[in-house]
Amino acid sequence: MADDQRKGLNLKGSFKRKIELLRTEEDNFLRKNKMSPKSKKLFNIIMLGVAFMFMFTAFQTCGNVAQTVITNLNNTNFHGSGYTSMAIIYGVFSASNLISPSVVAVVGPQLSMFVSGLFYSIYIAVFIQPFTWSFYTASVFIGIAAAVIWTAQGNCLTINSDENTIGRNSGIFWALLQSSLFFGNLYIYFAWRGKTHISESDRRTVFIALTVLSLVGTFLFFLIRKPEESNTLEEEVSSTDESIVDNASVQSKATRAVDAFKRSIKLYFTKEILLLSVTTAYTGLELTFFSGVYGTCIGAVNRFGTEEKSLIGLSGIFIGIGEILGGGFFGLVNKDNRFGRNPVVMLGIVVHFVAFYLIFYNIPNDAPIASFEGTDNSAYINPSKELAIFCSFLLGLGDSCFNTQLLSILGFLYSEDSAPAFAVFKFVQSICAAVAFYYSNYLLLQWQLLIMAVVGFFGTISFFTVEWEAAAFVARGSDYRSI
Repeated sequence: MADDQRKGLNLKGSFKRKIELLRTEEDNFLRKNKMSPKSKKLFNIIMLGVAFMFMFTAFQTCGNVAQTVITNLNNTNFHGSGYTSMAIIYGVFSASNLISPSVVAVVGPQLSMFVSGLFYSIYIAVFIQPFTWSFYTASVFIGIAAAVIWTAQGNCLTINSDENTIGRNSGIFWALLQSSLFFGNLYIYFAWRGKTHISESDRRTVFIALTVLSLVGTFLFFLIRKPEESNTLEEEVSSTDESIVDNASVQSKATRAVDAFKRSIKLYFTKEILLLSVTTAYTGLELTFFSGVYGTCIGAVNRFGTEEKSLIGLSGIFIGIGEILGGGFFGLVNKDNRFGRNPVVMLGIVVHFVAFYLIFYNIPNDAPIASFEGTDNSAYINPSKELAIFCSFLLGLGDSCFNTQLLSILGFLYSEDSAPAFAVFKFVQSICAAVAFYYSNYLLLQWQLLIMAVVGFFGTISFFTVEWEAAAFVARGSDYRSI
């Protein structure tokens, strides 16, 4: 019995010495590299953005050209639809957000993002040699992975931010993320320039390159470091190592998972989240439009001549430019919170309304559902390439207005428990994106634009309401009460 006690004390002493040694090594490294805790958090935000930039250079480019690639397939045994695949992805994505906080609570944000990134790479690789069964199966798995990776991203963003830096960090992350639209689509533009048909060789070359890019981004998640706590907390932790070990053994991973699930369900029915859900629903609808539908519309307009396919890539580039400029600028603006988030959201809806009006006049109504041969119809004016690309820029700029401010307000309201909040955000966004991808198979362009305009108007009003009361909500404490 005495021997067992001595062994137990030796194990605890050994564990304590290892912790102290690791802390000493980390302190020496930080002193050597002169990286303060604030700099370390900023480094984590930048690495998070760069990793997502590589991954989504692959995935967003894939989504932008998927329907065009599929309509050009020579394989008569393949009967998939890019729109249907995206509907499956976002449908599964929305349902999986119910469990994603539990996964992140058990596994941790870093490993959650890495494993999810592998599934993104598998989905993209399916296009190298597509089969209907593998295409739709991969769509299901990437839907699950998307829920986990975005919940983990929100958690990682929040724990590396505070109320003074959340706006800046949201802008930095968003600008880096949306740089992905620029690089991938620039390649598409030059690779497909002058082509009216996408050959098997063209398809394989593009998707092998995109798969490699996705894998690079996936492994970059391992460069994200665990943020330091305050000195007071470190002293407290240092003096109670044994109690921490005991508490960790009491609170099992299963308990943490159940607690995260319960908090998510509770959060769904608060007034703040219900109001923000209208805004989030709009971002889901317009995400579908600019990431999958609008590029397909441009590629279907025969009046654009032999450049119609390469214009898909150019459209994606200008969406990316709008996203990058918006994310970078609004990240800087958020350093000064005198004006709040409402002016940025107001700018976003005005920019989108202008874009919808110009698209309505420039792009034929049947473009979203045109056959392989495309459409020879015209809208109210003769289709203009320049106007179509300008609208791409406006779509990206408006999207950055909404998403940077949604990320900012969620991180501000729920800084103490961010994973459930971001899971709810992605649940609503993804289910609306799934619905939009589904009706994109059937609705003419004018009806899709009308739906976005109506939901966008009410989403803006809802956001204003929450922003006006945000400070009072945080002052009371984010205990999931209503405003």
